[in-house]
Amino acid sequence: MASNKSLLIQIFAQDTPGLVSAISSCLFELGLSLGDTTFAVLGTGAEFTVVVEEPVPVTVGEIDQRLRELPELEGAEIQVEEFEIEPTHSPQAQITHRIVIRGQDQPGLVARLTEVFQDYGANIVRLNAEREVDARGSTYVLRIAAWMPESRADACIAAVTNTASQLQLFSQWYRA
Repeated sequence: MASNKSLLIQIFAQDTPGLVSAISSCLFELGLSLGDTTFAVLGTGAEFTVVVEEPVPVTVGEIDQRLRELPELEGAEIQVEEFEIEPTHSPQAQITHRIVIRGQDQPGLVARLTEVFQDYGANIVRLNAEREVDARGSTYVLRIAAWMPESRADACIAAVTNTASQLQLFSQWYRA
C-alpha cells in the first residue's frame, strides 16, 4: 500500500562515480518527489539521505527492493521508513551565515567551536568537517552553515572568530 506520510531513506554504500545519479534516478522512476537531500563522502564510503515528500505512490517494500537491485548499492546499508518529523523547515533552519575554519586538528575542536553558536542562540543548519591533504601536510577544514538571530549575529561571529584564534585556527565568514 502506498503511504500518505513522508518517508526517510538512508543509504550508506561504497563511494563510486554515478552513485547519486543511480539513486536519484531510481527514486524518480518510482514517482517519488525528493525533499531535503544530503550526500557526503565519508572515508571510502558515502551517505545519501533524503526525505521523500507525500504522497508516496509505492510501498516502502517496493522502494527498498528497487534500491537493493541497483549494482551501485551492492552491499549497502539501506533504510526506508516513515518520517515522523514535520518536513517543512522552521525559520531557524534558514541559513544566514557561512563560516569556514581551517587549521591543525586537535581534540575538542568541533565541541569548542560549536558551543559558541549555542551561547548566542544560533542554530547550526549544516556542518562538514574534513581533512585536506596536500604537499605541505594536512589541514582540518570545518564548514558551518548557520542561522543566527540578527540581533546577536555580529557578537556570535566575533565569538567564533575569537575562539578559532585561541585554537590557532584561521576563520572566515560570509552572509548567506
